[in-house]
Amino acid sequence: MTKTQIFMLAFLTTLITTGQELTVPQLSQYIADNPFVLSPTYAGVGDHIKVRLNGLTQWVGIQDAPDTQSLAADARIGNRSGIGMLMYNDSNGNTRQRGARVSFAHHLTLDRYEDEFISFGLSYNFNQFRIDVENFNIQNGQLPTDDRATVNHNFDIGALYRYDNFFLSLNASNILPKNLESFNPTFEPNTLRNYFAYVGYSFLKNKNSKIEVEPSVFFQYFESDGRSVTDLNTKVRFHDFEDYYYLGLTYRFLNDQLGTPLYIAPIAGFKKNNFYFGYSYQVITNEILGFSTGTHVVTVGMDLFQGISNCRCTY
Repeated sequence: MTKTQIFMLAFLTTLITTGQELTVPQLSQYIADNPFVLSPTYAGVGDHIKVRLNGLTQWVGIQDAPDTQSLAADARIGNRSGIGMLMYNDSNGNTRQRGARVSFAHHLTLDRYEDEFISFGLSYNFNQFRIDVENFNIQNGQLPTDDRATVNHNFDIGALYRYDNFFLSLNASNILPKNLESFNPTFEPNTLRNYFAYVGYSFLKNKNSKIEVEPSVFFQYFESDGRSVTDLNTKVRFHDFEDYYYLGLTYRFLNDQLGTPLYIAPIAGFKKNNFYFGYSYQVITNEILGFSTGTHVVTVGMDLFQGISNCRCTY
């Protein structure tokens, strides 16, 4: 390996490490009736224990592209509180991160007749981040040979307001600075805080309507470099008693490049007899398109022990 190749490998590794940012990639999996992956405020919203398994394979066709698996579950405690846990495994080239998020939410009823509720959530995050230096082709001692790993602890906070079919969730994620003892502070961002809002409304022709249309917007701002992204979502559910099927579309873009989407993602799924399945295929529209066939997101899950709470704010 030449000195130029060694430099390029180290530079690319730095970019990959910086891009991962010690967080689970937030793509379209939250649209798969799984908003708890976004915010702790959704823990315990529902009259059942919700379990969701997500598989995310980005940039299919590119070697060592990001690949993520996560398992999320949340449940009601009494009539006003909820708990949840999210465990994940994420790989990106020669970097690895594994971690868990434990969440607590408290739900208050503002008006039971108008279905007006407010919820507050808190998450503790544990993350182990590592660079696989044993996979490097080392010559002349130009690359690190010691273990490059760090453990980080962090917190998320959020609030959720619901009024009839309207919802608004405001959140701050990774509110503490990152531990940089095992990395180069010159290249690594110390600030991981990001802020996001998720807002939407479900349109029903009437209470007995079998068709529900739900437009929503997801906005995320990163404090470290000032960049921000927006998702424009549309989802249509077709209800069949307690079962339903849905189709939808997500349009993600950087907020300074409205007309140039990062990807466009059709989504589809169903819930049948408490079994849930969702799928999204993200069509990449930037330069990676020439090397990748796209990104796949699969969600499967179960809704268990339905009826664990009869409080209005569970629905």
